[in-house]
Amino acid sequence: MSDDPSSVMQMPPEPVERKPSLFAKTALALVVLTLFSLAWQWLSTRQRFNEVEKTLSLKLDEYQAINQQSMMLAKQAEERSTQANARTVLLEEKLAESRDQQDVLQTLYDQLAENREATAVAEVEQLLTIANQQLQLANNVKSALLALQAADKRLEPLALPRATQLRATLALEIEKLRALPQVDVMNMSTQLEILASLCATLPLISERQPTFNQAVAQKVTAKTKPMNPVQKFAFFVWNDIRNLVTVERIDKPEPPLLSPDLAFYLRENLKLRLLTARIALLQHDEASYSADITAILRWLNQYYDTRHPNTIKALQLLKMLSDNNVGIELPQLTESIAAVNRYKLSLEKND
Repeated sequence: MSDDPSSVMQMPPEPVERKPSLFAKTALALVVLTLFSLAWQWLSTRQRFNEVEKTLSLKLDEYQAINQQSMMLAKQAEERSTQANARTVLLEEKLAESRDQQDVLQTLYDQLAENREATAVAEVEQLLTIANQQLQLANNVKSALLALQAADKRLEPLALPRATQLRATLALEIEKLRALPQVDVMNMSTQLEILASLCATLPLISERQPTFNQAVAQKVTAKTKPMNPVQKFAFFVWNDIRNLVTVERIDKPEPPLLSPDLAFYLRENLKLRLLTARIALLQHDEASYSADITAILRWLNQYYDTRHPNTIKALQLLKMLSDNNVGIELPQLTESIAAVNRYKLSLEKND
């Protein structure tokens, strides 16, 4: 290297080493921080994206499973729909058959209804005939009432105007029979039967025998002084002798003494009177019934022993029987019979 000043002046100057400034350091730090923040955000975003991707993958799997189930259910629904359509077609066919059968049954029902109505009217006519016979021949109000109620019950299923009118007529007849005074014919007939069997055992006045009251004798014996065997024997012998004679006081004429033949006829006439009274009771003949009961009562008081227990019981029965009024004016079922005849004529016209 020469020492020539000109050469020194021509050489380039050497670079001068400079220290970084505070601004450059701050900018660098901001750049680094920005890069770090971007890297953190990128990592965080990537992690979230992975989580979202996993969630979407799970959801997609669930949706696929649900879709498969839905497809299976849709297939089953389609199969069931096909079966339902087949059943619907089958039911429509059966419904058509049922309608045809219903039409046939309705026709048969109409025919049977007409026959049933005619049968019911015939049965009602028969029941009315029975009720009328019970009233006119046997005077049995209870049986006639039961027959009329049975006739009304037989017409109840027929919801027809003609049947309703006939039931109204029957109701009037039933009310008439219910308004009649009640006579217990069966009970009174039973009492007459008991009285007939009881009268066969009643003693006549001529057959009445004196009785020795043993209780009175015992009281008399108890009041007397002690007696020796001879005195006791004499006392009982005296009682036997005393019972052989009876002294009575009568306030009326001497009762008639009947021979065995007359006593037999009296008992037979008594039975006959009881029988005719029973017949009059069944016929509700008040005059004949009262005459028979009065005659029986008179014969019992006149010829029979009224102190006998059976006679007392017979008189009590006669008193009960005489207090009953058996005379009843029974109605006639003319209106009901006429209504049934009109009903039958209307059915014949319809035919």
